[in-house]
Amino acid sequence: MLYVTGDIHADIRRLKGRAAKQLKKGDTLLVCGDFGFLWDGSPKEHRLLDWLGKRPYQILFVEGTHDNIDLLSGYPEDTLYGGKVRRVSGNCCQLLRGECYEIEGKRIFALGGGESTDMDIRVEGETWWSGELPSAEELAHARETLASLDQQVDYIITHSVAPTVNKFLDREQMQINLLLAFLNEISETVQFKRWYFGSCHLDKNIPPKYCAVYQEILPVKD
Repeated sequence: MLYVTGDIHADIRRLKGRAAKQLKKGDTLLVCGDFGFLWDGSPKEHRLLDWLGKRPYQILFVEGTHDNIDLLSGYPEDTLYGGKVRRVSGNCCQLLRGECYEIEGKRIFALGGGESTDMDIRVEGETWWSGELPSAEELAHARETLASLDQQVDYIITHSVAPTVNKFLDREQMQINLLLAFLNEISETVQFKRWYFGSCHLDKNIPPKYCAVYQEILPVKD
């Protein structure tokens, strides 16, 4: 079965709590950015990643603005469910930008990345990485992927969300960048059943098709 959750920020309690106990062997947990377990490469972090990789279910995450992009890029690429991933540890993998995966008969389009709103208090290479936003080349790849699928998927998994959704979340409008412009574009051109995103730190259903996810672990459904 497919499940989804939002920004974990390396809080291992989220994956040891009651909600996580519903996950069984063969299930897949999708994480909508800010996974957080790849940050400083410390021995403690490696122990946590080893534990995550040994879960009986799969953990598949897109990156947000609290993931070490440089550290992630050093992990080997692999192919899983018809798309490219980085295998971080056992059953724990990063879904790469602009890839589509077929899991349990469902097409899942993934696009990690976002723009830090607190960039002025972060340190480049330590708490902020210039690759946090997808490049023009990565967005071009995403367009090619969607075009090859006739602009039809079942689910979209991102960290950020189309700015047109912000009015339903009482959020200030962020300055439009290439990523947000692209998310607006696919919100209008791609047919999908549900779009899950994590950047708002909110558990909220936004009818008819959007769902902000955070601390809850929800079954993925139409």
